[in-house]
Amino acid sequence: MTILDKYILKRYLLTFTVMLLLFVPIGIMLDLSEKIAKMIANKAPTEEILYYYLNFTIYIGNMLFPIFLFLSIIFFTSKMASNTEVVAILSSGVSFGRFLRPYFIGASIIAAIMFVMAMFIVPKASLDYHEFIFDYLKKGKRTMVTSNIYNQLNKNDFLYVSSFEPARQIGYNFVLEHFNDDNKLEYKLTASNIRWVSKDSIYRLTGYVSRTMKDSIEIIETRNRLDTIFNFRIDDLTPVSYVAETKNIFELNKFIKTQRKKGASNINTYVMAKYKRWALPVTAFILTLIAVSVSSIKRRGGMGVNLAFGIVIAFIYIFFDRVFSILAEQAGFSPLMAIIIPNAIFAIIGLYLLKNAKR
Repeated sequence: MTILDKYILKRYLLTFTVMLLLFVPIGIMLDLSEKIAKMIANKAPTEEILYYYLNFTIYIGNMLFPIFLFLSIIFFTSKMASNTEVVAILSSGVSFGRFLRPYFIGASIIAAIMFVMAMFIVPKASLDYHEFIFDYLKKGKRTMVTSNIYNQLNKNDFLYVSSFEPARQIGYNFVLEHFNDDNKLEYKLTASNIRWVSKDSIYRLTGYVSRTMKDSIEIIETRNRLDTIFNFRIDDLTPVSYVAETKNIFELNKFIKTQRKKGASNINTYVMAKYKRWALPVTAFILTLIAVSVSSIKRRGGMGVNLAFGIVIAFIYIFFDRVFSILAEQAGFSPLMAIIIPNAIFAIIGLYLLKNAKR
């Protein structure tokens, strides 16, 4: 690398690191001030709190990595432009493409770190982070998937609940189907609701109807209420909403495969989580391209204008990303396209801004 490459790369990585070191402690202090009362009230051990904030740093830091990368580039490149360093570099015969090289080297380093963290480190931190919240802050109130729950209990038995209330341990529109080895329905049980009665360790079915198929005969039994037992716990059938965050890439692939076999209605949520991890390196390069294009031009308003413009673009990017994520998770939109479209749009924006910056 040339002296120019080392100079820009050093400022890139140093500014990014300083931004992390500045904003993450602020996030910790804000979170601590909000939750300290509950931690004390629920007698959270000091070592558990310290471990929670270690996981909090990894979890939140990973979420904010792209934004910190974007803002750090705008910050130090705008400063270079204000000091006419960029003009001097380009006037010396260095092409704009050559000027971009150390930025993309820096983006490659950070993208590699983001990738490894997202695939293997953040999932464990996310699990411990949410478990602390469950144990000491919300006291058992897990955020769970509560609608259109499909589950395959074993090779022959399948279950469906249209909605589930974790606090009351009750599911609505309960269906249990049993198929024989030839994949023919032998038994079907339906109930308007199923409730777990903890004091008796039983399930209580309301509006119970069972249909048993024997050859060409169908035996129907109905009851207003039936107390019975099953070989499952009803809350075990409702995964926590953040389950995909807590699995490394190999575990997540296996989990998605299992949930797809079960016919889980929220499979797109898990697939989106997977694709977002793979898209992180691409996002780093797109944001680097936009940030350099925006901030390398010396403007009358100075660094403030570049930062304001950059922040607006960052929020628009987050908005697009969130809109397409919701479409994929709730409207059946393709998760792959939900990842590709926002990145493609902003890649085009980045190329357009780059073209203007070259002028």
